[in-house]
Amino acid sequence: MKLLILTQYYPPEIGAPQNRLHELAIRLKDKGINVEVLTALPNYPEMQIQLDYRNKQKRTEIIDGIQVYRSWIYVSKSKNIISRLFNYFSFVWSSYWKGRTLGHYDFLLVESPPLFLGYSAIALSKKLNSKLIFNVSDLWPESAEKLGIVTNKMLLKLAYNLEKKCYKNAALITGQTQGIVDSITERFPSKNVMWMPNGVDLSFYNPDKINQTNFRASNNYKPDDIIFFYGGIIGYAQGLEIIIKTAHLLEGIENVKFVIQGSGPEKDKLIRLKNQYKINNVSFLDPVPKSMMPGILKAIDVALIPLKKLELFKGAIPSKIFEASSMKKPLLLGVDGEAKKHFIEKGKAGLYFIPEDPESLKTQILYLMDNPKERDKMGENARNYVSSFFNRNKIASDLFDKLQNQ
Repeated sequence: MKLLILTQYYPPEIGAPQNRLHELAIRLKDKGINVEVLTALPNYPEMQIQLDYRNKQKRTEIIDGIQVYRSWIYVSKSKNIISRLFNYFSFVWSSYWKGRTLGHYDFLLVESPPLFLGYSAIALSKKLNSKLIFNVSDLWPESAEKLGIVTNKMLLKLAYNLEKKCYKNAALITGQTQGIVDSITERFPSKNVMWMPNGVDLSFYNPDKINQTNFRASNNYKPDDIIFFYGGIIGYAQGLEIIIKTAHLLEGIENVKFVIQGSGPEKDKLIRLKNQYKINNVSFLDPVPKSMMPGILKAIDVALIPLKKLELFKGAIPSKIFEASSMKKPLLLGVDGEAKKHFIEKGKAGLYFIPEDPESLKTQILYLMDNPKERDKMGENARNYVSSFFNRNKIASDLFDKLQNQ
């Protein structure tokens, strides 16, 4: 069986879709599927082609045994809609012309968003005589409309029509959350839809394998400092202003420290907000390779996972939940809906705070500070829960079984 994964985002880029798809590819390969990947030149989130891939370098490579093909993409640091559309459609165009030369595959799995990649996926699945698997990690264009990212009615109409066309042409639709699966099933009841959640490599994120870490010492944290940590994309959807505002409310408590690690379009804005408040209990750190994350998570005390207060996010489960939970870290979760149901109500893996409400977050932080044994218990619960329901090995096995019957 041959499978081609079509995605705009893939390692060596750092991020949730990149890690998830690569981990899935490795596990499917281990089960005997010939997996290959067609992706863009790595550029995200800095929005510039990485040095090793410029001047027609590394258009093909093998990463952990997975054959990876790369095609050109237009990148720009501009945030306007025209630049973003050029970015998306340049890879739609180049991926089709690259992909049509690759031969036959039994299945083509495309990652959405970006939804526009559906144009290339539909055309390639026909050209390569492959069954189309449409993997939905976020409901576009619904997300773009509700976040106000896309407001042009003509563009939205075209996008909704494309979404419908992608589902119509798919032999299998996979959704990253149960909320996504329910939405698609309700609107397209005749389609074959499967829940394929994100997950975690429990052997990689294993606190028992890490004895020491220099994260605290290298960043001048004291042994009694309690570190509340956010690591990931610093974007609009995350609503990270709440961390700065809560840090301002807690500035008088000396051993409370906040760390925001990552990069993204909102980082400069957050740094300006920190400077405006004149606070010293928030540190911004640059993103690091995945290999360093277990050691960092081992060293921190509590994982912060906020999102904007939007109805749309009630079906979201941010991927950073899985890694922190696997490392036995209690969660402070500012995400309503599916994530809260899984990790707070069922998993007892942390505390919930009201999204975009600094007073609510402050209250939960003070509780965790005063109850270290409760923090430890929540951390144990967290790993137990992801082990039972979000193990990458089981997720890959479920998809493998599904493909066997297609």
